[in-house]
Amino acid sequence: MQVPANMRAMVLTAPGQPLALCTLPVPAPGHLQVLVKVIACGVCRTDLHIADGELPQPALPLVPGHEIVGEVVLAGAGVAHLRAGDQVGIPWLGYTCGQCRYCLAGKENLCDKSLFTGYTIDGGFAEYTVAWAAFCFRLPALYANAAGAPLLCAGLIGYRCYLKIDNNAQHIGLYGFGAAAHLLTQLAAWQQKDVYAFTNPGDSAIQDFACALGAVWAGDSTQPPPVRLDAAILFAPAGELVPQALAQLDKGGQLICGGIHMSDIPGFAYRLLWEERSIASVANLTRQDAEAYFTLAPKVPIVAAVKRFALHQANEALAALRSGALKGAAVLDLSLPVTDDHQPFT
Repeated sequence: MQVPANMRAMVLTAPGQPLALCTLPVPAPGHLQVLVKVIACGVCRTDLHIADGELPQPALPLVPGHEIVGEVVLAGAGVAHLRAGDQVGIPWLGYTCGQCRYCLAGKENLCDKSLFTGYTIDGGFAEYTVAWAAFCFRLPALYANAAGAPLLCAGLIGYRCYLKIDNNAQHIGLYGFGAAAHLLTQLAAWQQKDVYAFTNPGDSAIQDFACALGAVWAGDSTQPPPVRLDAAILFAPAGELVPQALAQLDKGGQLICGGIHMSDIPGFAYRLLWEERSIASVANLTRQDAEAYFTLAPKVPIVAAVKRFALHQANEALAALRSGALKGAAVLDLSLPVTDDHQPFT
């Protein structure tokens, strides 16, 4: 495949400002890196947090996007396991040092020197991107397309949250029924778990969507479910839901907070935490998570509900995510035509 000199990309120049469609040079892969032609890139709530300035110190100017499906077009020096034509996924975790105490303890998601795709290094809201080859992985054919993109973060983070829950948990609540929850519901239901979906008050369409995917109950986040929960996962970035979710847990129940950003958690009575209930957060992912997830996902099979946008419509995709109007996940599909209204970036 002949690589062009330039590419189109959506660029964040300052938090709180719309992304700009720009012409950039196609990046060259360095040592242990690969150049990837982007097939599609999911639009994640983390991208929204970055664009809105809720996550500090992005590497500006920045090409966001970390749910990348693409094809390797060029391998840099030292890359042996990937070659041109390989279809790969590129997740949020873009690089780790391999030498800090977290990496050495098998906790690379907590690496002191980690880099993150679409945050501290450029991501996939572009026609091409460069990534460290060790943090790319081959995708099953089922997911080497636009519909597979949301699994690269929404799927993986949901899965890591799910792994935090005791294997014997049967009644599992999911607060915030967006991209991550709709993917995780399919896995949990396949494993014969009872999923209880909590949505914005009055959002009957999303509640019906949750039940169609396998949830046994769906209701407002302010409502109690019909049973006490063994565990709950909070995907919504709303700190006020923490005490509400705790109040629905059975003795020994677990509350897992899956977001990278959340509004402040209000004070709550100790009785909500008593009887060995617990709260934990999830940070990032590991490559082992990805390998396990993409072995398991085709068996279910997990299928993402997606709304496709062209590259130049990234701001519209972020707005749809911000409004809570999406059923499933938003994806930038690079096969869709892009407007010519773009400018060189300097």
